[in-house]
Amino acid sequence: MKPLIVNNLEIRLAESDHEVDASQALRYRIFYDEMGAKASPRVLKTERDFDPYDEFCDHLLVIDRERGSAASPCVVGTYRLLRGDVADQYAGFYSEGEFELMPLTHRSGPVLELGRSCIDSDYRSRGTMQLLWRGIADYVFKHQIRYMFGCASIPGTNPSDMKLPLSYLYHHHLAPRHIRTHALDSRYVDMNMMAKDTIDAGQALRELPPLIKGYLRVGGVIGDGAVIDYDFNTVDVNIIVETENVTAKYLNHYTRDTDQAPNVEAAQKDRIAARDNAA
Repeated sequence: MKPLIVNNLEIRLAESDHEVDASQALRYRIFYDEMGAKASPRVLKTERDFDPYDEFCDHLLVIDRERGSAASPCVVGTYRLLRGDVADQYAGFYSEGEFELMPLTHRSGPVLELGRSCIDSDYRSRGTMQLLWRGIADYVFKHQIRYMFGCASIPGTNPSDMKLPLSYLYHHHLAPRHIRTHALDSRYVDMNMMAKDTIDAGQALRELPPLIKGYLRVGGVIGDGAVIDYDFNTVDVNIIVETENVTAKYLNHYTRDTDQAPNVEAAQKDRIAARDNAA
């Protein structure tokens, strides 16, 4: 994917170890300093959030070009991207530690795991999130991705404290059976804690983190069951987005310029045709 510059911010994939290191430093500040994740001694010593998946994932970065340097870039937003063909060559998907993904990953068509999403507190604006989505949109079309998925988190480790948003997701956004992932039996938390007719949808949406609401706006659906992640101080759900549901009109909004808009729609049609021919 080609870099995109908007004012002082640039969105592109990491191109050096320095840039990956800067993204890991940002993740540490957000996940450990801000959100209270439990750091291992090595993570605490280095002040970096890292795991083996970082070695073979692509790292999507938002960089403030007016700060930092080549040796110490100012990364203010990040996503970790893991394609199915890459996961098959290495350690599988990160989400497999929490969810049974077979109903999704065994469908025809390429898949993409989204993870480790965070934005620096000084840059949490609609514009920064839009840049990340623009990068994801480019990546999806380049690699002909059919499904995007990943763990999405609600802060806290007591599911009863979040019974309203979890029940809302279960009753209103449960994935169709043919792609419905499931929390691992050993970690399964039932999301159906309130009857559907007792749910205040407006209040439930207000209690959901912005990232989850963003996925819902582009047609995201939820796997069955949540998982408590004590290390990261969250309750996780598995989000699934079929990229066909991310309409050409929506993606056109996130392409680099209006001249590209017809290419977005054509690429979408080509991806659908290729998937159908492979099926």
